[in-house]
Amino acid sequence: MPKLLILNGPNLNLLGTREPAVYGAHTLADVEALCRQAGEAAGCSVECLQSNHEGVLIDALHEAGRAHRAGELLGVVLNAGAYTHTSVALHDAIKGAGAPVVEVHISNVHAREPFRHHSYLSPAAAGIVVGFGIDGYVLAIEGLLRRARAGRG
Repeated sequence: MPKLLILNGPNLNLLGTREPAVYGAHTLADVEALCRQAGEAAGCSVECLQSNHEGVLIDALHEAGRAHRAGELLGVVLNAGAYTHTSVALHDAIKGAGAPVVEVHISNVHAREPFRHHSYLSPAAAGIVVGFGIDGYVLAIEGLLRRARAGRG
C-alpha cells in the first residue's frame, strides 16, 4: 500500500488553543484524523509526525527521500510552521531528499504579518496550499496523488 507522510512543525501541537481566530478550533488530532481518512479513501496509508525541533523534521525528510526512491512513499505534506520563514536547512533537506513535498499553511500567510510573506520552502516544494484551513491538508494529499498518477512523483 503506498504511503503518505504528514509532517507538522513547531507549535502545531497547540492547534485548537493557539489563536483560534487565525488557526481555527480544530486540534492536531483532528488534522491527523482528516489526513488518515483522505489517505485511506485513496488507498494509501498515512504516517503523521509533529515536532517542535527542526532536526527531527530534517531527519524525517531524509527518510522520506529514501522511502520515495524505494517506491514506498508517494510524498510529503509539510506544514513547517514558522520554520517556513526561517529555515534554509529545511529547504536544503527538501531539495536533497528528492521526495515530492507540498507545503501547507492553515492560514493565508500572505494576508498576515510581512515576515510571513516569504517562504524558504516554496522554491523547493512541488506545490503550495495556503489559507484553506485544515482542508488544505486534504488538497495537498489530492495534489500528491494526482502527481503520482501522472508519473510526476
